[in-house]
Amino acid sequence: MSVTVERAVCATPSTQRSLLPVVGSGTQVPLVDGTSRVYANLDYAASAPALDAVAARVTEVLPLYASVHRGAGYLSQVSTALYEASRQTIARFVGARPEDVAIITRNTTDSLNLLARIVPTGPDGSPGRVLVLDLEHHANLLPWVQGSGHRTTILPIGPTVAATLQSLAAELSAWQYTLVAVTGASNVTGEGLPVADVVALAHTAGARVVVDGAQLVPHRGFSLTATDADYVAFSGHKTYAPFGAGALVGRRDWLDDGTPYLAGGGAVRDVRTDRTLWQPAPARHEAGSPNVIGAIALAEACAVLAALPDGALAAHELALRTRLVAGLEGIAGVEVLRIWPDSTEPVGVVTFTVEGHDPGLVAAYLAAEHGIGVRDGRFCAHPLLVRLGAPGGAIRASVGVGTPGEAVDRLLIALADYLTTGPLARYVVEDGCWVVADDTRPLIPVHGLDGLAATAAACGPTVEAASGSCRPRRAAHTAA
Repeated sequence: MSVTVERAVCATPSTQRSLLPVVGSGTQVPLVDGTSRVYANLDYAASAPALDAVAARVTEVLPLYASVHRGAGYLSQVSTALYEASRQTIARFVGARPEDVAIITRNTTDSLNLLARIVPTGPDGSPGRVLVLDLEHHANLLPWVQGSGHRTTILPIGPTVAATLQSLAAELSAWQYTLVAVTGASNVTGEGLPVADVVALAHTAGARVVVDGAQLVPHRGFSLTATDADYVAFSGHKTYAPFGAGALVGRRDWLDDGTPYLAGGGAVRDVRTDRTLWQPAPARHEAGSPNVIGAIALAEACAVLAALPDGALAAHELALRTRLVAGLEGIAGVEVLRIWPDSTEPVGVVTFTVEGHDPGLVAAYLAAEHGIGVRDGRFCAHPLLVRLGAPGGAIRASVGVGTPGEAVDRLLIALADYLTTGPLARYVVEDGCWVVADDTRPLIPVHGLDGLAATAAACGPTVEAASGSCRPRRAAHTAA
C-alpha cells in the first residue's frame, strides 16, 4: 500500500525543554548506520526514568541504611525515621485524609492485589461485589476476577464518557456493589472518566472506589480528599523513582481488618503455636524487611513533583501531547486511537497504528535507525485494544517531565521517513519479535553485558549460537 505524508511534519522544530532533569537524559545509543544519537525516551508510561533529585537522595541515604522498626542501633533508628517520614510524604502527595493509611508495596499491581484480598463480605455474609470496566489495565482487572472471594462484574464502556457514566449509574442501582475499581488514566490513550463523578455515583449506591493511579498520579496529580475516592494505588517506577516501591493509600478500616497480604515477621503482635495476633495497618500488610530505599526514593519524587508550580506539569504534557497528536494526524495512514470523543484532559500517552504495517516492525525501526524508544503490543489492556479495533497491537508514545520537544519531533520525522523512504536495515522476526537482521551495533560498555559481548564475538555478526541470537533480543512477551 502506498502511504504519503499529507503535510510537512515539524516544519518548525520544537524548542520546548524538559520540565525536570532526569537520569540518562544524555545517554547515547548506537544506530544501524554506525552513528549514535541521544536516546529519545518516549516510553514513560511503561517505566519512567529517575529524577536527578531522586538519584541524589538515594546516594545520600545509602550510607545510613540499616534495619527498621526493631533495631536499637543508631542507624536503625535513623532508617526507621526516614522510612516512616517517607510514608507520610507519599500519603500527602495523593491528598490523603488524616485517618487514611499508606501501605508501601512493590507497585500498582501489588497494591491492587492486596486490596482484592480484603474486600469484605456483604451484610448477609455473601461475597462482596466488585465492578470494573472493560478498559482497565490487567493490573486492575485480573485481581478482581481471579477468585479472591468476591463476585466481579466487568461492565462494557459506552461510546462516550457521558454514556459510560450513565451505564455505570444504572449498574450500581441494579445491584449492591461493595467496590468500584476504575483507572484514573488509561495506559493506552491517556483518557479517563472524571474520578469525582464516578465516586459520587458509587457512594450514592453505597460502594467504595479504588483508583488505579499508575498513569494519573505521576502526570496530573491526584487527591483522595478532593475526589472523595476511598483508595488509590500507584507505582514508583512510573513516578520517577524506579527503586521497587509503590503504594496503596486509603481508608483504614478494611486494611486494619482484612487478612494480611503476606504472613511473616513485622506483621504480627504475638505468635503462639495455636494462634496469631496481627498488627493493624500499615504493618499488617508489610511483612518482612521493607524496601526502605524504595520508599525514600518514591517520597523524594513525590516531594519534587509537589513542589512544581501549579499547572506546570499539566501544561508541559499538554504541549507535548498536542504537538504529537497533531503531527501524527498529519501523516496519511496513521490513526491515533481514542476511547471517547468527549473525553477531556488526557495525560501524555498517545497510541497509534500505521495502516498496513506491523507495530513491532515500526517500533524496531524507530529504535535501530533513529534511537527512539516507544512501546508496541497490546499494553496489558487486551480487551481495550480489541474494542479500539487494534487486536493485533499498536504503537504507544508517552511523555513525562523529562521529555523535551525535540523527542516528539524526532518521532514524527522518523515516521515520515519510514513511510516515504523505508528502512535502511533488513528486519526479521525472531522469537515473535522484530529485530535487525545481522545486527552489528556495538553493545554499550556496561558491567553485566560482558556475556552478550563474548557470545557476539564468538558467533560473528551473522551466525546464531545454539542457545540464541548473538544480539540482545526483546523479550518474546513484549506484545502483551
